[in-house]
Amino acid sequence: MRIVYVFPELTIKGGADRIIIQKANYFALRGHEVIIVTESQMGRPTSFPLDSSVKHIDIGLDFNKQYKQSFWGRAFTYITLMYEYKKKLKNILIQEKPDIVITTLGRSLEFLTDIPDGSVKIGEAHTTKLHLRSFDLMEQRGGIYKFIASYERRKMYHNVSKLKALVLLTPEDAEDWKGMTKTYVIPNPLQEIPTRYSSLDNKQAIMVGRYNDAKGYDYLIPAWEIVHKRHPEWVLHVYGSGEYYQQVVDWVEERHLGDTVILHNPTNQIMEKYLESSICVLSSRYEGFSMVLAEAMSCGVPCVAFDCPHGPRHIIRHLEDGILVDYLNIQALADGICRLIEDESLRRQLGANARNNILRFSKDKIMKKWENLFVEIAPVSGS
Repeated sequence: MRIVYVFPELTIKGGADRIIIQKANYFALRGHEVIIVTESQMGRPTSFPLDSSVKHIDIGLDFNKQYKQSFWGRAFTYITLMYEYKKKLKNILIQEKPDIVITTLGRSLEFLTDIPDGSVKIGEAHTTKLHLRSFDLMEQRGGIYKFIASYERRKMYHNVSKLKALVLLTPEDAEDWKGMTKTYVIPNPLQEIPTRYSSLDNKQAIMVGRYNDAKGYDYLIPAWEIVHKRHPEWVLHVYGSGEYYQQVVDWVEERHLGDTVILHNPTNQIMEKYLESSICVLSSRYEGFSMVLAEAMSCGVPCVAFDCPHGPRHIIRHLEDGILVDYLNIQALADGICRLIEDESLRRQLGANARNNILRFSKDKIMKKWENLFVEIAPVSGS
């Protein structure tokens, strides 16, 4: 089949960027023709290597320049960029003649289903319905921003209803979108199954995630302060980047945790970092799925996570291969971490179970579901 992914830009070392690249490479190696169309890569290297058989087309529109202008200037610039985006994407799709086009429900959704290229259009969501395109953050600003976010959200829902299918990460996500279009639940796949596992001997924990509102660093840092008072020999290593970086630094310094909370840049060798760790912590307000949990568990590292919407409860089996704690409860998060520190037997038991249970998300098992979906929704091309 000829498959096109439409995505804003492949520049973030983690999250949806990594998943899109992994899937594109997999499909290409399976003999499909795969094209990734980005809006604004702007000459920057992709965050992870693309297989040489994957075609990458960048439209080259700088949507960031709108943010340097006044409100009305920003509106005019955005409308102009969207006009150019639609024209260029239409030309690309008509020229490439794909069987299937996949959008991650970004800007392209506003006009994608109107492009007469003959393809089947489907969506895939990488976060919860409420948090798509950060409309929730705009709504929190109030005033005109709340009005715009509400309008854009309604428009997004209308455009989703015109898709042939919508692929979601959890059953709760599917329930949230119920009645809008046909939905399928396909979780994210593990890229690799490690042949080595953590010894769980090192007195260190790991947290991986962007420095933003979603990842809940304002809960993580005070929780680790509690852990540090009880177990000062343990260290938390954090890997990420993002707009909240300085805020996280300030939180660490305010609590005098600079020697026990170590902040690192993102790394392409994250699996090695899991193998050096004995506990993985996730303090997110919400998750689409959380590859961090899945990857850590594949390395035999037990995880402690908030039972947040919606991903962790579909990955962690509480007290079988990890620990789920009350949502946004700092003390509960700290207690869960301390429980694994203090009970070595439990830590090893959960770690062993984690590396076995997580095999249900192996790449071949999950990607087979995608290929079956393609055949179902485009049976003539896929047969």
